[in-house]
Amino acid sequence: MITLALLQGMGEGMQGMESGGGSEMRMGRDLALLAPQIAVALTAVGALVFEMLRLPKVALPFTVVGLLVATGLSVPLLGTETTVFMDTYRVDTLSVWANLALLPATALCAVLARSEIRGTDREGTVYALLSFTALGTLVLAGAGDLMFLVLGVLLSSLGSFALVAYPRDDRATEAAMKYLVFGSVTSAIMTFGLTYWFGATGSTLLSDLGRLGDAPLAAAAGLVAVLVGLGYKAAVSPFHFWAPDAYDGAPISVAAFLSVVPKVGAIFALAQVVRDLTAGGVFGWPLVVAALAALSMTYGNLAALVQENVVRLLAYSSIAQSGYFLLGVVALGRGELALPSLVVFAAAYAAMNVGAFAVVLVAGRDLRDFAGLGRSRPAAGAAMVVFLISLVGVPPLAGFVGKLLLFGAAMESGYAWLAVIAILNSVLSLAVYLRIVVPMYQTPKERPTPTPSVTAVWTVALIATVAVGIAAQALLGNLA
Repeated sequence: MITLALLQGMGEGMQGMESGGGSEMRMGRDLALLAPQIAVALTAVGALVFEMLRLPKVALPFTVVGLLVATGLSVPLLGTETTVFMDTYRVDTLSVWANLALLPATALCAVLARSEIRGTDREGTVYALLSFTALGTLVLAGAGDLMFLVLGVLLSSLGSFALVAYPRDDRATEAAMKYLVFGSVTSAIMTFGLTYWFGATGSTLLSDLGRLGDAPLAAAAGLVAVLVGLGYKAAVSPFHFWAPDAYDGAPISVAAFLSVVPKVGAIFALAQVVRDLTAGGVFGWPLVVAALAALSMTYGNLAALVQENVVRLLAYSSIAQSGYFLLGVVALGRGELALPSLVVFAAAYAAMNVGAFAVVLVAGRDLRDFAGLGRSRPAAGAAMVVFLISLVGVPPLAGFVGKLLLFGAAMESGYAWLAVIAILNSVLSLAVYLRIVVPMYQTPKERPTPTPSVTAVWTVALIATVAVGIAAQALLGNLA
């Protein structure tokens, strides 16, 4: 009944598309603006067809090419600020840059997955699920309607559950069940809470959230629900409990995907929501989001300090990084750096986190597996050092530029105390990542030669990590 009520509100807005002159022209324009998302959907379907034909070797290049084509279709949309389908979906800076950052990251994860799942009986389904899940995150990043929030969470979650369970062993099954139960509960809470916003505004459009200024209780109930639902997708503390087990139980390539793509999509969706809350004069939400940011950063780094499993360590690091993302969300509507900081840090985070997981696939899941990596595999060891110090925020790498903008955005919006906490946590994170770096340059040991596909992934990620930091000025010029 809750979902039907929301669908009814959305349907009433969509009926206007069937009447009046120029509806076909508007439909054609809308479909052209959604060309990247359509390309991703066709890529997912195509990968599934190749799996049904027992052609997994074709499914992977088809998936990679399809995702890169979708990325290319997004480039002409830079600078576009409009909506499609009666204002229900936004083609703007956040949604376009989500395409540009997340689709290449998904392609890299698909290539990374090949080394883990090659020859299994459902190889092609992994590529299809990665594409379908990426499509769900793009829906979140451009959401202009409450129902797109629900659709994006559901679409990205269903694929994620199946990806975590892919190995079909006890650890993966347990992780997937925890992920499923936690995701089902948080999604239900979000859907229920959104009905308060619909009831108070009479609309499912985010652009109508300004009407909540006269309904503070409904505004608060909906905000809590959205923070629970999107906080779960972004692994923001205290909604993070699924993440360490899911990352550890899943294939490493899937852990890399989950740590980047759904997280950034959820953060961008939250940004879309709070932009309208700010414009409508709904107050109080920045302090709540700031508190979650401080909690997530601090808890994530402290928990990572005691981990012996590198995948779990990176999972808690991912929770901490979610806190940094929230600095940009807090600043939305209060400073000029908010939007650029989110976009730049998203691009940086996608490159350095996927790269770090690719090196984990070379070394192993345990800290002891990293002993001597820097000596036995100097290139992979050096790349891992670059990824980790970029996560800390050391110049001139991409992570430094992203964090610098986030700190500036927080201070510009009057949250200097939050910037101080973020800076202190960056120092603390150095101790976390040194736990990986120090063993890498101890006595080397024999280890198998990594596959070319894994080497290609961390090489591309390394180039992107360095390039985003160096080309930050040009990137910021495109966002201005």
